Amino acid sequence: MNFDQLLNVSMRLGTMLLENGAEIYRVEESIRRMVLAYGAREVDVYAIPNTIIVTLMTIQHINLTKTKRIHDRTTNLDKVERLNHLCRQICQNTPDLNIVDAQLDEISKRPIYGFYAQLMAYAITSSMFTLFFGGAFVDAFWSFWIGPLLKITAYHLTKLRTNPFFTTILCSFLCGLLSNLICHFHLALHVDKMIIGLVMNLVPGVAITNSVRDIIAGDFIAGQTKMTEALLTATSIAVGTGIAFSISSSF
Repeated sequence: MNFDQLLNVSMRLGTMLLENGAEIYRVEESIRRMVLAYGAREVDVYAIPNTIIVTLMTIQHINLTKTKRIHDRTTNLDKVERLNHLCRQICQNTPDLNIVDAQLDEISKRPIYGFYAQLMAYAITSSMFTLFFGGAFVDAFWSFWIGPLLKITAYHLTKLRTNPFFTTILCSFLCGLLSNLICHFHLALHVDKMIIGLVMNLVPGVAITNSVRDIIAGDFIAGQTKMTEALLTATSIAVGTGIAFSISSSF
């Protein structure tokens, strides 16, 4: 068994899980089970939202260690589910590691929703939540058109590698400013309902859920890190909309 290759492939599996929104315990357990399935004597895995450290002991009692820094994270539950399924197959059948690496390539290249589909998702989310929180149909109409502007703004800022918290501040500022302008000219009725519907696209719901699950699972550092990130995102939303209201008060 080539334990160097095993370390690299298992690390790649864990990295892909973490990058696509998997919980910390899922990342650690997947790597541990995979390495043990191929005959390693011992394995220790430590993961936090931006780092994975794996140390394994070969059958010759040689210790191998690899550290991976995670820079970009998103939420793609399709890839997480497929990586989970692959990990189960690996543990049952222990296929050649080159085959596993090829399967990881296939999963990493799976298509995601196109840009225009994401624009439509932002539009529908904004308008439906505006109605859900008590807005009128005219409020939902304008939210439907403002929502895609948030995605376009976030998309271009991400391409420029802008800090994600600044991106959230700018998008929430755009929500507040445009909603206030539309209501100022009496084109809509409820500025608050429009803003709530729009910022639902920015609320870190998955991050908060995963942080609580990590804390319950005993991964306190990872849970606290994710919770801090979620709270900073929520603060960024409040700052952006607050600035927009400050400017709009002069209309």
